[in-house]
Parts: sequence; C-alpha cells; structure tokens
Amino acid sequence: MIDVEDLIALIRNYNPRTNAELIRDAYEYGRRMHEGQFRHSGEPYFTHPVAVAAILTEMRLDDATIVTALLHDTIEDTRSTWAEVAQIFGREIADLVDGVTKLTNLQLSGAHSKQAENFRKLFMAMSRDLRVILVKLADRLHNMRTIKSMRPDKQQQKARETMDIYAPLAGRMGMQWMREELEDLAFKVINPEARNSIIRRFVSLQRESGDVIPKITADIRAELEREGIEADVYGRAKRPFSIWRKMQEKQLSFSRLSDIYGFRIITRTEPDCYRTLGVIHHRWRAVPGRFKDYISQPKANGYRSIHTTVSGRDGKRVEVQIRTRQMHEVAEAGVAAHWAYRDGVRTANPFAVDPGEWIASLTERFGEEDHDEFLEHVKLEMYSDQVFCFTPKGDVIPLPKGATPLDFAYAIHTRLGSSCVGAKVDGIRVPLWTRLKNGQSVEIIAASGQRPQATWLDIVVTGRAKAAIRRSLRQEDRTRFIRLGSELVRVAFEHVGRKVSDKALRTAAKTMALPDTDELLARIGSAEISAHDVLTTLYPELAEKRSEIDARRAVAGLAADQEFTRAPCCNPLPGERIVGITYRGKGVVIHAIDCPVLAEFEESPERWVDLHWREGQHPAAYSTMLSLTIRHDAGVLGRICTLIGAQGANISDLEFIDRKPDFYRLRVEVELRDREHLHTLLTALETESDVAQVSRIRDPSAHIS
Repeated sequence: MIDVEDLIALIRNYNPRTNAELIRDAYEYGRRMHEGQFRHSGEPYFTHPVAVAAILTEMRLDDATIVTALLHDTIEDTRSTWAEVAQIFGREIADLVDGVTKLTNLQLSGAHSKQAENFRKLFMAMSRDLRVILVKLADRLHNMRTIKSMRPDKQQQKARETMDIYAPLAGRMGMQWMREELEDLAFKVINPEARNSIIRRFVSLQRESGDVIPKITADIRAELEREGIEADVYGRAKRPFSIWRKMQEKQLSFSRLSDIYGFRIITRTEPDCYRTLGVIHHRWRAVPGRFKDYISQPKANGYRSIHTTVSGRDGKRVEVQIRTRQMHEVAEAGVAAHWAYRDGVRTANPFAVDPGEWIASLTERFGEEDHDEFLEHVKLEMYSDQVFCFTPKGDVIPLPKGATPLDFAYAIHTRLGSSCVGAKVDGIRVPLWTRLKNGQSVEIIAASGQRPQATWLDIVVTGRAKAAIRRSLRQEDRTRFIRLGSELVRVAFEHVGRKVSDKALRTAAKTMALPDTDELLARIGSAEISAHDVLTTLYPELAEKRSEIDARRAVAGLAADQEFTRAPCCNPLPGERIVGITYRGKGVVIHAIDCPVLAEFEESPERWVDLHWREGQHPAAYSTMLSLTIRHDAGVLGRICTLIGAQGANISDLEFIDRKPDFYRLRVEVELRDREHLHTLLTALETESDVAQVSRIRDPSAHIS
C-alpha cells in the first residue's frame, strides 16, 4: 500500500502547493475508519481508497478530488457520517463523498425500469459536480484491476456493467486511455478465450515479422527531422479488445486485419500538425476514407486531433494521430482537464471544455421523457461515435455514427425534421435512410403538409429525433391510435385464449408506469409498445411461448397480394435493414440496405419499397453463404460441422473450393434465424483454433436481372 508521504509526493509532482496536512488528515481518517475491514483478496480494505487516489494523481486532479477518493467508502461502509466528514473536511468534500456513495448504490444493470431510473440519477449527479464521476471511474478501474479475487458470478456482473456503462462513459468524457483499459479488463473476464487467441496470434505475428513499432517510429522521426519539424513520436500495438471489436465490425479474421498498430505525433504548434500531415502523406500512401480532422471540428468533450491511416512498411496499415501537447493533455484527461494542475496552479488549457457546459450539452435534448425513454436516448447520444456534417451554409452539425438525413434535420430544428420529405447529400438526392459520413454536405427538402411517419422511428438513431417523432405521432391522431391499440390488444388476447378487460388494461398501464389505459392503448397503436408486451406483463408465463414468425410473412410493408424473395446477391437476414425492389412478374425482391446492387436502381425510385423485418422469433430458415478456410487434418471438418450445429444452425450445402496440403477452403451454406444468429456463429468459428479464416459471402454478380 502507498503510504501517505509517497501519495503526497505523487501530488507534489504536479501541484507543489498541495495542502499536505489535509491529505495526511484524510489518509489517517480513512485508515482509522476502515480499520479491521478487508478486501476479498485478504488485503486491508484501505489499500483500495489509496489506490483510487493514486489513479487520480495520474490525472493531476485537485486536492478535494484526492481527499474524496481517500474517503469515498467511509460514509457507506463505516461508522462515519456526512455531518462528521463536513465538520472535519468541509462541505465541498462531504458532498463529493456523498455523491460517490449514492452512485455506488445505483444499480445500473439488472431490472430495466430500475436501471432507467438510476441512469437519470447518474446524470443528475454528473450535472452537480463531474468530479463525482471521475472518482467513481477510478474506483471502477481499480476494482477491475483486482477483480480476480471476486466470485466468478460477481466478476461477470461487474465486467458486463463496466463494458456497457463505465467504459463508454470514460470514452465520451474524453479519457480514452481509461476507456481502453476498462474495456480490455472487462473483455478478459467476459471472453477470455477470444482475448487469449488474439494475444497468441499477436505473438506469432511478432515472431514472424519482428517488432515493427521501433522501425516505423524511427521512419516517422527521420521524415520529420528532414523537414525541420520538432515533435515526439510514440507507437504501440492496439489492445486485444480494440482488435477483437474491429474483427467483429468488419467480419475479418486476425490475419486479414491490417491497422493493428497506432502512432501518435505530438507537435509544438497547431500549424505543425498540418505540416506533419503533409509529410506523412507525402512519404506513405494514405488510405482513402480514413482521414478525420478533429482540430478544425473538435468533439464536444474538447478532443482535438488529426487522424489518418497510411500504408507503412511492407504494406501494413498504421493509424496516425497528430496533435499538439495541449491537445494531447485534453485527449488524455478529457473533461477532467478542467481540474488539472501543473506547478501548483490550475492548468490554463485553451482546449479544455467547461464540465458544466459539456454535461448541459448532453442533457439538453433529453427533455422530460419517462425513465425508459431517457435511458434509450442517453445510450444513443452518450455511447456513440460521432460524424460531422455540414449545412448548405457551412454550419457543422455533430451526429452519432449511423445517423441519417432525418436525424440531421431534427438536429437543426424539430419543425424542419417533421416537415422533411427528402434530402440531398453532396448535391445528390438520397433516400431518407441513407447513413451519413464525415464531411458530407446535407440539404433537407421540406414541405408544409408533411407529418412524421411511424416508419421514421426505424430510420432515425438520435434520441432527439426519436422523441420528437413519438411526440408528434402521439399528438397528431391520439384517438386513432387508441382505437387501433384497442383492436390490437383484443386480437392478441384472443390469440392466447384470454379476454381483455378494463381492469386488465388498468393493471398493465400501472405496471408499465403509464398514467392511464388511454396512454397505454395510444402507445400500442403508435407501435411504441407491442400488444405482446402487454400480454407478457400481465401473464409472464406467456413470454416463453411466443410462436415463431411465419417465414412467408416475415417482412412488413408489403401489400396484401405481394410476394417477396431474398436477393441472392446479399441474402439479407432478419435484423438487417432492408429495402424492396419491384420486378415485373417477380414481385418484390428484398436487398440489404448496404447491397452494392442497389446503385443500379438509383434512377428508378418508383421501384423502391420501404420494408422492414417483423420483430420476434424467426425460424432458422434463411440461407447464408460462408467462406471457411480450415486446417487440413483428421477430424477437423467433423468438428467444424459439429460446432455449427451446436450454434443452432443447419448446414444445407457444402462445397470444397480449394484443397491444399495444409488447408481446405470451403463454401458452406447455413440456415440461420437472424443477424444475431450469424454474429454468434461467426464468433464461435473465429475463436476455433482450426479455423484460419471465416467470412460471409455476398456476391453482387448473383443478383436478379
């Protein structure tokens, strides 16, 4: 355990004017309060608050935050009280300790309704003083570093909560180093086999090609020195979880993943950042579509940097980040840079954002929704990467990754979003479901008679847009929704042999935290709540008896007499965004929204049909082609087939494409339920040591003409 003088020395490294007596008093008070208490590992409990305080010294935080860390468990776990802490250390510290205590008691995982309510409380605590969250994040980081001493079930719970809530929160606050470490520590618990597999492959790669980081670092330094640019250059391999996530997102095996190395260049001035970018692009070939300028368009948490990816030595892709020292400090500390000290005074960093303004910018668009909507909107806004798009006048609109022109319109003004009838991206007319990319210019086409459509809820991704659409749908024709909801409930109840009654509806409304039955029926009619949700709320035993969706009626949006077929070029699965294309004499052919074949129909908008998969349990009846490369050895093919079967997938066809002495390449047709089923199967195959490569096959040449 770090003793008090060593802790003070850590603080004096950045704040020579620290109040050493205050730190000593807090250290002694905390040690005395926790005396006789032990952690699961057998260590004295007070080692934990001291370790949390040490983590916060790395962020160069003020004395009040360090003292809060030393005392953060005293009110909750000892005989200490808020009044006693306030009397000894002052009200500011007592309020901070109390805030951390309340956060510790919040259950941010578990029952959905309770989780939603507690998320609102979390944001209220953040809005009062963001230092409460900084202490809580450091507390979680130390707990994750020492998680092995917990029970296995507790490890899983803490790791999942860390992955879902605390790691994204740290990232959104700009503390990327903490986000990456929290993710990797949680990944180690949640999926140790996948993590170990990545580490083994990393070791093999380094054995084959050597440690390329010093070589590339030296190359970059040489180029900068030649141009007379003073800068520090650092390189590192990406963490296992970061690599695994990229493998999942791009559906690539480790051997096909290119940019697993990252380099950071810290320059003296902002103009040097752009000079450095020119040097890098002149020396190495830039990868198209991988350039982002967060210096001219900074993130809301103050993050500024230039990102680019280039083909380096031996054709290996490397990611390069370029920024100044002050930008780097904000990139490391994020919103916490506001409290950072250097040489005993608060750092005057022009790039550090005011925490109050930052949290206000996050919460201003969440409105007065109920707890569940608040939770949905926070997760959408808080835990999403951003893209930056331009209005025709050149104003910048920040949006979450995956946002559409509708989200863009609602981000400008609710009235513009509600009256949107079309959009142009970079001057070209596009469907409203088009996903926007960084740097695009978006023009919204509006009409006075337009009203929000229920199908827009499946298109937009921002909380602000969803809330505005739902509010408009509820207000526009509440009576119609109530009547429709009443009919949907009646049919759903009759389907399971029960009779709907006013009392049953009142009970359901109360259980679902809605004010009355009219509100319940209106939400059912507007597709915000399904009639099946009401049934399972009243009769939980029916939840497991939900019947499978008929594969012939799996797509919503078709006319009663229309048939559909899945396009062989992309073979879309339930859960994937789809669009229909009409063919004379062949009905409607559904394509995945990202299918390249759709480009052929851009000039024929009359043939496009807005469709989506019905929600629910789909049968494992949707064929998908996979490409597999496996080791040529006795029993390997049998084990792979068994593994596919164990995931609930049926092999309907198998073809050998290539046979070599050491490997086979196969094309396997499997029948799956939905996109999640595909993801589960690919993950299982990726982690199998006998599988060198696995990917989904999409063949644009196989489309219907």
